[in-house]
Amino acid sequence: MNQKTTGDIRQDGEPPGLALWGGLEATVNRVREQYFNQMEYNGHAGRLSDLDRFASLGIQMLRYPVLWELIAPDGLASADWSLPDERLPALRDLGMQPIAGLMHHGSGPRHTSLVDPAFPQQLAEYAGAVAQRYPWLEYYTPVNEPCTTARFCGLYGVWYPHAKDDKVFLRALLNQCKGVVLSMQAIRAVNPRAKLVQTDDLGKTYSTPALTEWAAFYNERRWLAWDLLCGMVGPAHALWPYMLRNGVAPEELEWFQEQGCAPDIIGGDYYVTSERWLDHRAERYPAGLAGEHGFVDIEAARALATPTAGVGPLLREAWERYGLPLAVTEAHIDANREDQLRWFLEVWQGAQEQRREGVDVRAVTAWSLLGSFDWNCLVTECKGYYENGAFDLRAPSPRPTALAGLLRELATGRAPSSPILQGQGWWRRPGRLLCTPDRGGGLALLPAARATAQPTPQPILVSGAAGTLGSAFARICRERAIAVQLLTRQEMDIADPASVEAAIARYRPWAIINAGGYVRVHDAERDAGRCLRDNAQGPAVLAAACARHRLRLMNFSSDLVFDGSKGAPYVESDPVAPLNVYGRSKAEAERRVLEVYPEALLVRTSAFFGPWDRHNFVTLALEALAAGMPFSAADDLIVSPTYVPDLVQACLDLLIDQESGIWHLSNADALSWADLARRAAGLAGVDTATLAVLSGAALDMPAAQPRYSALGSERASLMPTLDDALQRYLTARQAGSSRPGAAQAAHYGA
Repeated sequence: MNQKTTGDIRQDGEPPGLALWGGLEATVNRVREQYFNQMEYNGHAGRLSDLDRFASLGIQMLRYPVLWELIAPDGLASADWSLPDERLPALRDLGMQPIAGLMHHGSGPRHTSLVDPAFPQQLAEYAGAVAQRYPWLEYYTPVNEPCTTARFCGLYGVWYPHAKDDKVFLRALLNQCKGVVLSMQAIRAVNPRAKLVQTDDLGKTYSTPALTEWAAFYNERRWLAWDLLCGMVGPAHALWPYMLRNGVAPEELEWFQEQGCAPDIIGGDYYVTSERWLDHRAERYPAGLAGEHGFVDIEAARALATPTAGVGPLLREAWERYGLPLAVTEAHIDANREDQLRWFLEVWQGAQEQRREGVDVRAVTAWSLLGSFDWNCLVTECKGYYENGAFDLRAPSPRPTALAGLLRELATGRAPSSPILQGQGWWRRPGRLLCTPDRGGGLALLPAARATAQPTPQPILVSGAAGTLGSAFARICRERAIAVQLLTRQEMDIADPASVEAAIARYRPWAIINAGGYVRVHDAERDAGRCLRDNAQGPAVLAAACARHRLRLMNFSSDLVFDGSKGAPYVESDPVAPLNVYGRSKAEAERRVLEVYPEALLVRTSAFFGPWDRHNFVTLALEALAAGMPFSAADDLIVSPTYVPDLVQACLDLLIDQESGIWHLSNADALSWADLARRAAGLAGVDTATLAVLSGAALDMPAAQPRYSALGSERASLMPTLDDALQRYLTARQAGSSRPGAAQAAHYGA
């Protein structure tokens, strides 16, 4: 191939510079007789307003589903065009050019499949109908990732028809590629200007010397779909013998040479799983990783001592092989918020670097804008596992995340502004490794990422060094490679303006988290002055300082700002009416902080438990009950238990997203303290014979307690369920993460 184009001036009207594209995850895959439809989960079909959200990001082209299985599952005569009739013109009106996707990891309607000889022509008939209905559409992806889909369906047995056979893999691949050729012919019969954007995984495999031949085979196989469409598969092709040996007739391959359907844009999808490492030494890895061939096939990031350079060299390989314009058509990682930002920026910068070196890279695609469901199990089960994208669907309406802010900056040529980008993604940190790292051998590794001087990252200041919450923030920030500085009261007295100013001048943070304060609810009845100083005056001082210095601020409040009279979970807009001194101090802090600094983030939460301290309710209850000691708990005080690690993770994401105002965060369930003890004991297999269930009044607590202070949310449900949290707590406890002391008799109502 020799179709290289350089420079930024293009006949197809593509604007200069690297473009931002977007994508909507819309997989409709078949698992035996069940279809998994992402559009059912993400609710996009009921939200025309999503298109305005996408346009706000600066997206120039949008990969948009016009899927065969959804539009015409029972044939063209009964096709339902209502969604594309509404959405495709709306996209055009908003300045976003659609790339119409006709199949996305699918196998077609139920009457066909990827190994059906009639599949290619049937897909082409559908493609022609799309073109007839929307003759102005210019960009198409008739089949997304045909090689990857053929592997999952024909080699790995994951999707229909669930084969593990090279013959089925090749038949599925050839059928899909033939379907692409015939589809583009049908489309171009209507619109001769129509362009093919052909996507597939842009990966590479490395190996130990013993597995060099396997790696070489995988590295040729990854190109097969593009090679077929470009008419490059002939007798001289490296995989010609393999294909003939597995039942492919030479005339089938010659057909592709005759048709000439090279993509107008090669679309390479890039994930942290795209680059693989093959190792014959299975004993070096956790049990169960060796496959049917006896070797380990694992993400390169988990095994190589020196991380690869990322997407840039892979784009160059595709350019040198095909000489066709390129785009990264999917860039996404299932990770914490900061790593989502770091991954996308790294891909963007890798594409930019290749452009500067003469590679015609057109765009990078944010995938998926609304997130995706159940890809952690390859969409084989409906478990509700959600990965958010530029927008988070766990709110009443899609909530823009920090990734949306980064996309807007990149689309408009602004420098990325988030301080969180100063850290390294997990795929470049030492903790990524699952074994003793391999230092090379076998196939030559790609150039390692260039070492560049990194500025000292701005930290988050966290007050409350001696507390459960402060230490949890410090631990999790370090795990997430977020620079953090944990401060004692002596290092920063939050109620002393001079002390706060000195800490800001010394550490130059980008955010302050107030995880300290007065926490002894019942003692506060006798120590109101100290409680108000620490819980209300201190946060007000912090708010004033953060407003002056334009720093992000997070402060914590409590369910005890409510009186319990509602009798149902409280949401963020419910009026406060505290019953005790502690609750009044928190309510006063909320009022003063938001008056001074409306951009502050205030988190109401309650009933902490976690694996890293011995004094929380769940730990003490389990210790006492397991030892046969008496333990008392109220059965008429209803709370929302909160697993501290989940709380900290959600808080950090909200802080990075620059959210503000009051948020309720807990693990959702509303139950009494006694029921919490029972539930934890049940999951732990602990006898509750010594649990004494009492009324709140019988516990004789100095501070008045609301009967019902459970927290709900009208903003978003960001945390896992209580049972899920308790299971992870017990796992961490059994692994020795907690260091419980001796069992003791205790009672708890708050």
